[in-house]
Amino acid sequence: MEKLLNFGLINIDKPAGPTSYSISEFVKKLLGLGKTSHMGTLDPKVSGVLPVTLGRACKLADYFIRHDKTYVGILETHRECDIEELQNLIDDNFVGKIRQTPPKRSAVKIAERVREVYHWTLTESDATGRNFLFECRVEGGTYIRKLCSDLGEMIGGAHMGDLRRTEAGIFGEDSLVGLEELEAAVEKWKAGDDKELKKMIMPAEVAIKKVLPIVQVEKRAVKSLYVGKPLFVNDVVGDTDFDGDFFALFCGKKFIGVYKRNDVRPRSLSPTEGRKIFGRSEFVFTDI
Repeated sequence: MEKLLNFGLINIDKPAGPTSYSISEFVKKLLGLGKTSHMGTLDPKVSGVLPVTLGRACKLADYFIRHDKTYVGILETHRECDIEELQNLIDDNFVGKIRQTPPKRSAVKIAERVREVYHWTLTESDATGRNFLFECRVEGGTYIRKLCSDLGEMIGGAHMGDLRRTEAGIFGEDSLVGLEELEAAVEKWKAGDDKELKKMIMPAEVAIKKVLPIVQVEKRAVKSLYVGKPLFVNDVVGDTDFDGDFFALFCGKKFIGVYKRNDVRPRSLSPTEGRKIFGRSEFVFTDI
């Protein structure tokens, strides 16, 4: 249980009202941890998927936070609109690569940036023709509230009503943990029964396999990796054909760390070139 608490993740079902930071702090105090961090800030009024990293897993947050997000929400227009005409306007101007400037009240630099909207679909409208239920899948870092207001500038006014995040990378609603559920599980854990709490925490080494390629290393090399030595070509075993610069390093089922690859491929090198560096550590994990 100690390892899970210090190197795990919980997919919290954030309610509307509190900030993402306050949810992270609540989890930290409830579990008696030194550090937690949330992955992907949600506006206080927004509910849904808010993964929280525990302990040393906080150092891995960046590898999860970059991934795509899915939302369901309400678009409120300031005048009656036809759903088909509105959808055509969205498809022509707000789907694909778009330029977006974050809202003034945001935690990032206020500068125009490119983000991708994979789809923004209006699924139904109410009798007034001013409230539209939608689903939207976007690149991480896209502001849904800003999408709604930017659309509003084209139609005489619109804003975001209720919003719920249903997916954030590998985390969806199927693994959500409510705050009251978590409190109840913690009470049982403190009373000696940790079964429910264990089910709520995803081991970080399991989660990292879902977002990064996996590379295997010889057992003989593990000790040197733990003291910060680079990963050499002749220490790598198995498949190394993967895209991207970063990978998760394992020795069998044991997670070693996250590494950044040098531009070498073991299969293209002769045996005498085995001491070339294959990767350098970004994060090394040792058992607690």
